[in-house]
Amino acid sequence: MKFAFFDTKPYDKPAFEKYGKEYGIKFKFFETKLNEDTVGLAKGFDGVCAFVNDTVNENVIEHLHQMGVSVIALRCAGFNNVDVKAAYGKIHVLRVPAYSPYAVAEHAMALLLTSIRRIHKAYIRSKEFNFSLAGLTGFDLFGKTVGVVGTGRIGRVFIDICRGFGMNVLAYDKFPSKELEAMENVRYTTMEQLLEKSDIISLHCPLTEETYHLIDEEAVDKCKKGVILINTSRGALVNADALLAGIKSRKIGAACLDVYEEEAEWFFEDNSGHIMEDDTLARLISMPNVIVTSHQAFLTEEALSNIAETTVKNISKHFKEGKCKNEICYRCGKVEDCNKGKCF
Repeated sequence: MKFAFFDTKPYDKPAFEKYGKEYGIKFKFFETKLNEDTVGLAKGFDGVCAFVNDTVNENVIEHLHQMGVSVIALRCAGFNNVDVKAAYGKIHVLRVPAYSPYAVAEHAMALLLTSIRRIHKAYIRSKEFNFSLAGLTGFDLFGKTVGVVGTGRIGRVFIDICRGFGMNVLAYDKFPSKELEAMENVRYTTMEQLLEKSDIISLHCPLTEETYHLIDEEAVDKCKKGVILINTSRGALVNADALLAGIKSRKIGAACLDVYEEEAEWFFEDNSGHIMEDDTLARLISMPNVIVTSHQAFLTEEALSNIAETTVKNISKHFKEGKCKNEICYRCGKVEDCNKGKCF
C-alpha cells in the first residue's frame, strides 16, 4: 500500500516510517498541505494521510475519488476540516480518536501555571539579569473554581490535574459521566452557570455546529470579571474578536491559547520573517496577559508514537478486513465503532 503524506514535519517521519515498515505501508512525505492546488500529488496512491490544517473539502474529495484514492487517514482526532458528507459513498475517512489525553491536558495546565505565575515574564527578565519581582504577583489555584467544558478523555485528565491542585470543578457536557459526578469537588452544571461561577474556564470539546463560537460576546458578558480562558481544543470554539474585546474591557483577565480560528495560514510554520497580516492574532499575541502556542499541545514523544501506530493500524485493518472501528460514518452519525457494514 502507498500513501501520500501531506503537511509533513520533521517530527512526523520517524514514527510513521517505523510503523509503516512493520505493516507494509509506504509513505511518500510531502511538505505541502493538502488542498485543491496540491491534490494532484496523490495520483497513483491508495490513500492520503492528512492533518488538522489540510483542506479536505468537496472538490478535493472529488479529485481524490477520480484518481482512485479510497482512504483518507487522518492523523488527528478532529475532522472538522473534512467534508464527511461529500466523502460518503466515495472515500473512507479514518481518524485517531485518542493519542495522549495526558499530553493535551498537561499542556493546558502548563499554560495556566505559566500565565498566573508570570513564568514567561520572569524567564525573559532573568535572561537579562533583571531579578525584580515587581509585576510578577500571581495567585493560588487551591480553592479556585475551574469550569471544564467537555469531559471526554482529555477533559477528565484535566479535571484530575485540577483536583490535585485542590480546585473545585464545574463541568459541562451533553453526556455527563456518572463516574465524574461521584467524585469529590466535581459537579456538572449548565453552561450558563459554568460561565458565571468559574474563575478559570478550559475548553476540551469537539468543534461542531453547536459548539462553533461557544465563547462569543454573549458568553464573555456572562463570565466573572477577570476570568482566565484556556483553549487547547479547536480554535473556532472561541470568537477571536469577542475574546479580544473581552480582554480590552478587562472582563477576561488572561487567555491561554494553543489553537486559533484562523490558524491554518500561520501555525506550524516559521513566519518570523513575515509581516503578520492577521490583525486579530497580532493583537492577541501583543497582549501581556495572552499566551499563544502554535497547536503544540499534542506534541510529545508518546503522542507522536500513538498517532502513528493508530493511523497505520487503521489503514491496515481497513484494507485487510474492509472495516475499521475508527472510521467516521456520515450516514449513521457515528464517528467511531461503525461496523454495521451497511453505511457505505
